[in-house]
Amino acid sequence: MSIFKSSNPTLQEKTYQGTIMEGIGTDQAMTMKGTMNKFGIMIVLMLGSTFFAWNQYYQGSDPMPLMMTGVFGGLGLALVMAFKKQWSSFLAPIYAILEGLFVGSVSAMYDYLYPGLPMQAVALTMLVTLIMFLVYRYRIIRVTSKLRTVIVVATAAIALLYLVQWIGYAVSGSVIAESLTSSNTPLSIGFSIVVTALAAFNLLLNFDTIEKGVELQAPRYMEWYSAFGLLVTVVWLYLEILRLLSKFRD
Repeated sequence: MSIFKSSNPTLQEKTYQGTIMEGIGTDQAMTMKGTMNKFGIMIVLMLGSTFFAWNQYYQGSDPMPLMMTGVFGGLGLALVMAFKKQWSSFLAPIYAILEGLFVGSVSAMYDYLYPGLPMQAVALTMLVTLIMFLVYRYRIIRVTSKLRTVIVVATAAIALLYLVQWIGYAVSGSVIAESLTSSNTPLSIGFSIVVTALAAFNLLLNFDTIEKGVELQAPRYMEWYSAFGLLVTVVWLYLEILRLLSKFRD
């Protein structure tokens, strides 16, 4: 049975192949506290670059260079870490900084159009993350094989839709299914609510994956990799909440 199945591509069973999955254990095994500490460090680093990108925007700089640096730089590091998890101790903090450039640029543009909206999205993201942690901690919702499958399939479908939209925009300049994802119609708002809920449920899978890694004594460097994977989900949740709130403002 696949105990590490997760819709987050950074936190799946293959994440631990070559470590605990092959019986490799050391005295320097990952811990939950260590993982959360690493996650906290990455959040601080991301916030630093987020504020930098935010200030650059309000000083009149074009946000696209920082945004693209964050997107493609972060994607490049994510791909490297997928194959060289041992490097996560060095690359994960850099990824957090690059992610902050993207988040800061996007947030500043939303704040310009909808003053105060990013702060509301941050507060809601923190609240939802805390709620989902408590839901997982007290087993209010248990992460079963069936639940994992549903979340994996749904997340893959959303990812495919976003990819098709991005390719369509790059090729033709138009957004496919824009009325579904970007308008303020009841259908579009409902779609955003579903995707936001899906991002929140991914947190359950992330927590379960990290806990199993701790139980099976994954190497210490997996704390950084696991924190990186959790950050990916939290940022996705924030962006979906930001998009949802903007639809209510229109």
